Amino acid sequence: MDVIITGGGIGGLTLALALKASGAARTIRVYEAAAEMRALGVGINIGAHAMKELSALGLEDALVATSCQPQDYAFFTRHGQLVYREPFGKAAGHQWPHISLLRPDLQRVLLGAVRERIGADNFFVGHRCTGVEQSSGRVTAHFAAPDGTPLPDQQADILIACDGIHSVVRKQFYPDEGAFKFRGYNLWRGVTVHKPFLTGESIARIGARHSTMIIYPLRRNYDGDGSTLYNWVCEIERDVAVPVDWNKPGRLEDFLPNYQDWVFDWMDVPALIRNAQQILSYPMVDRDPVPHWSFERVTLLGDAAHPMYPQGGNGGAQAILDAAALARFLASEADPVAALKAYEEARLPVTAKIVLQNRTAPPNVIVDTVEQRTGGKKFEKLEDIISQDEMKAIFESYQKVAGYHVQQVSRPQG
Repeated sequence: MDVIITGGGIGGLTLALALKASGAARTIRVYEAAAEMRALGVGINIGAHAMKELSALGLEDALVATSCQPQDYAFFTRHGQLVYREPFGKAAGHQWPHISLLRPDLQRVLLGAVRERIGADNFFVGHRCTGVEQSSGRVTAHFAAPDGTPLPDQQADILIACDGIHSVVRKQFYPDEGAFKFRGYNLWRGVTVHKPFLTGESIARIGARHSTMIIYPLRRNYDGDGSTLYNWVCEIERDVAVPVDWNKPGRLEDFLPNYQDWVFDWMDVPALIRNAQQILSYPMVDRDPVPHWSFERVTLLGDAAHPMYPQGGNGGAQAILDAAALARFLASEADPVAALKAYEEARLPVTAKIVLQNRTAPPNVIVDTVEQRTGGKKFEKLEDIISQDEMKAIFESYQKVAGYHVQQVSRPQG
């Protein structure tokens, strides 16, 4: 079986590796729209459920070597008061680690493995897919160069569109879908070198929905002097969306005023933001789940299939899970069309639920609940506001929807 993958991001690269490992494909070709693979982006979380799949592909050691493995997840009010903390990753009993790392480092590890295993001559840059056609048991992909010049068509038995949130292939099958759904929140993201805080391996989520922030470590002793490279994400309620571009630079004056008084005994948030090496902006946008991903010999994967709010480390993780599942179906089903349909039936309902959950009950619903009950004021006794059991139930509910609860991850693959 010959396979074309459009898009050389996390989903496309993982799929190429999973297909190679499964033996499902004779040839695997990956076509990336960018003219060159550049180191873009800031931090990303890969949960134990996704690391389970990457570990099966022999990538765990390389990824762990370039990442941090957070050991606890802590929730704070906007006043810096701790409301809930629990072990995370291996400290929570997972067999596989939860890792936090720079997105370019993840891309580098995946791309290096792809070039080594499927051959560098099967990874093409400067090929933007402009559309697909199907006939006589084959699929034809049309391509254009970065300047718009048409490139030669390519044929295969199946095509998997991993071409991201602006997927051309998705638009071909859903031409009237319309614009992204923006529901009033923008993100600003950055990376800052800072002395370790809390346990030194903590993820901290601060504040409720109108202004919230998450901070997590990317690399320990980053400067050789004991400081850690931290990723931070600010989420603020706004009427107007910033551009839908993962690599759009952000401006301090657009969001820093919301955090000027967030100075705690364990973290000076304004200083963390001002000392950032890089700041990017992005709107909280998604699309409504669609009824189908698979159309005969073509299917969607990752952000092309289920664009979702970047909450709970789900964007990249769900693309990895898509890729692993699809490779297993293509290896077990004799008919590739049936395999694509089985993949859709297995993964579409799961990811649709996450899309909706991220809109209505993301992880910071714990702090939302506390601040609603206190009117946004400091509390004297947390137990008078909410019990630890109630907060644990809220957090575990999200973990189960996202698929990274320890009981789910421990099940056999597939």
